[in-house]
Amino acid sequence: MFDVAVFGSLFLTLFVIMDPPGITPIFLALTSGRPAKVQKKMAFQAVCVAFGVIAVFGVVGQQILDYLHVSTQALMIAGGLLLLLVALDLLTGKTDEPQQTKDVNVALVPLGMPLLAGPGAIVQVILAVQHADGMEQVSVWAAILAIHVVLFVTMRFSLLIIRVIKDGGVVLVTRLAGMMLSAIAVQQIINGVTQVIRGG
Repeated sequence: MFDVAVFGSLFLTLFVIMDPPGITPIFLALTSGRPAKVQKKMAFQAVCVAFGVIAVFGVVGQQILDYLHVSTQALMIAGGLLLLLVALDLLTGKTDEPQQTKDVNVALVPLGMPLLAGPGAIVQVILAVQHADGMEQVSVWAAILAIHVVLFVTMRFSLLIIRVIKDGGVVLVTRLAGMMLSAIAVQQIINGVTQVIRGG
């Protein structure tokens, strides 16, 4: 049977990790300057990429890490460093330069991976799939699908904010997103290093 407790627990955990409300300003900052139609498409692409990555790691994630001799802690630290680079671009305004963003599909990187499908979410899904028995697997995958639907709806309707805050507001949101993202990145690195130290 469908296990509501398993569904609710994983959904809430992924909601906190993937943070749909928190991704809104970052999405707006990374996709600013593009037509609304393109931004909607990028929101859908980002969610599809994130779901694809999460699904792959949910099915064969532990095997992939074992084969590559990569620990989950190393995955967290690497993801944190990548996010930190993106955050620095947002803070310094480099993403405002057309040649750096107009020809790059940010829906793939960094939105889809590692912002949405980050190390934290990947590790959580790997553990949830490993510990789920029988019909609990249905609840696990239902929670994974549900959080991605929430992510898409959040980003899709965040485009309405642009009409209100205009260009000046977008610049402010970009800088705030950079600060938030840098904090997330540093915390992710700290978590990875802390786990390495405890494991050692």
